[in-house]
Amino acid sequence: MNLREYLYFLADVDSLEELWAAHCKQMAGYGFDRLFYGCTRFRTQTSLGDPEDFTVLTNHCKAYVDGFLHSGLFFHAPLMHWALENDGAASWRMIGQMMDSATMTKAERQVFDFNQKMGVSAGYTVSFKLVSARSKGAISLCAPKGTRQSKVEAVWDEHGEDIHLMNSIAHLRILSLPYDPPNRSLTSRQREALEWVGDGKTMQDIAVLMGLSTATVEKHLRLAREKLSVETTAQAVLKAAMHNQMFKVEA
Repeated sequence: MNLREYLYFLADVDSLEELWAAHCKQMAGYGFDRLFYGCTRFRTQTSLGDPEDFTVLTNHCKAYVDGFLHSGLFFHAPLMHWALENDGAASWRMIGQMMDSATMTKAERQVFDFNQKMGVSAGYTVSFKLVSARSKGAISLCAPKGTRQSKVEAVWDEHGEDIHLMNSIAHLRILSLPYDPPNRSLTSRQREALEWVGDGKTMQDIAVLMGLSTATVEKHLRLAREKLSVETTAQAVLKAAMHNQMFKVEA
């Protein structure tokens, strides 16, 4: 798709799966065959939130995801630190400059060595503007194994503005689409009970509206709290809303 066609597609897409598949294909057309998108809506001054609550989309292999994300290496990645403090696009030549100047910490060097082993060595990172003080998102665009950074720079010089725009709009659409974090997907009954709580209904009101006993409603809300790893129903409503799980329009 050309730029206009792709922007129209992003405006109309209604599922995260369809968006991500198309975005990977679109970026591959510019020479970026592996993408890693991450976003948190639960950032604080001292934490990025629970990794299980991150919105993570990637077409990297499982070995890379396990090593980079699940083992916690991502927290020490130099470009992640850059993304947390900046907006815009950053060339991965920054990593080479850090190596040349011997300014990497031991933890950052571990990330570098892992990426080199996995063929993640040339690309660009795009950090998106904040939509709230609690959220931050970024995407890494990785060129095929063996690609030199100079070739990536040539692509960016010619198409960088368009690539940046497409990723920024894709990010905004991702924020607006329903996302079910792994192992935290709510049932329709749990979601409905939270929706009525969000509307200000009492337990008795919800029981009547759902045709259930108050004890059953309380059970649905308890299970929703457990799935979302929160202590109160108010927190469950907030977290479900942040992941666009409230008042979902079913396909």
